[in-house]
Amino acid sequence: MKNNIQGVGVALVTPFDERGGVDYVSLGRLVDYVTENGADFLVALGTTAETPTLSAGEKSDILAFVRERNRKGLPLIVGIGGYDTAGVIRQIGETDLSGVDAVLSVTPYYNKPSQQGLFEHYRAIAGESPVPILLYNVPSRTGVNLKAETTLRLASEVKNLLGVKEACGSLSQMSYLLRDRPEGFRVFSGDDNMALPLIALGGDGVISVAANVFPAVFIRMVRAAFAGDRTTASSLQLRLFEAVEVLFAEGNPTGVKAALAVRGMAENRLRLPLVPGSDALLERLRMLMDRYGL
Repeated sequence: MKNNIQGVGVALVTPFDERGGVDYVSLGRLVDYVTENGADFLVALGTTAETPTLSAGEKSDILAFVRERNRKGLPLIVGIGGYDTAGVIRQIGETDLSGVDAVLSVTPYYNKPSQQGLFEHYRAIAGESPVPILLYNVPSRTGVNLKAETTLRLASEVKNLLGVKEACGSLSQMSYLLRDRPEGFRVFSGDDNMALPLIALGGDGVISVAANVFPAVFIRMVRAAFAGDRTTASSLQLRLFEAVEVLFAEGNPTGVKAALAVRGMAENRLRLPLVPGSDALLERLRMLMDRYGL
């Protein structure tokens, strides 16, 4: 198990074939593509993977496939979360976590627990998980914000936590985490366009959607940021930012699947209730990818 996870983690999509099944040929191509372009770690079965539409059997098969296809032995994180604490613990216990370095677990959604409820939720699952837990805060999706003081309390009082994937959209909240976190507690951006400022403040990297489709340029930007090469990092960020924004114009993973279709990496297919990106979205992505050499 690797405890030095940092840099760019790719939140892998789940390609689908014409029958609606998992397209393992395209998934294998994608894993190879991001690995060869310098990904530092892989994230399977996160939000970008359309996990709410995957059966338990499909999730197990996808995790096994990514583990096998991970030929460079990159650190591997798997998403397991939900709004029922006992259910999340049960899912973790039923998942084959061999070769998995951490579990990415989103804050409970829909039932909107209090900050104390969030604290107790994570303390409970961390106490039962055989691998470290990576907290995942994405209030735009879940309807609840894991506040900085709650994250810092968890970091100080609960063992078996890797860190947090922070997608709150607030640089102020991220700054509190970076200033006050205990040593070894990692802070990753959950927003691609926030990666550069987070790293500049001392963050540990990003779990990226955009790196599915723009891995070479995106990873160069992040590495330049870590190296303190502000000129290169800023130049690459300015090449990327509009395309990254457009990836989310019709939702996620709608945009990234559209971009992968433009790239010829996977088909523009999603499972309901998500629908494929519009022709206008594909055309705008194609234009931006061509204009900025992405």
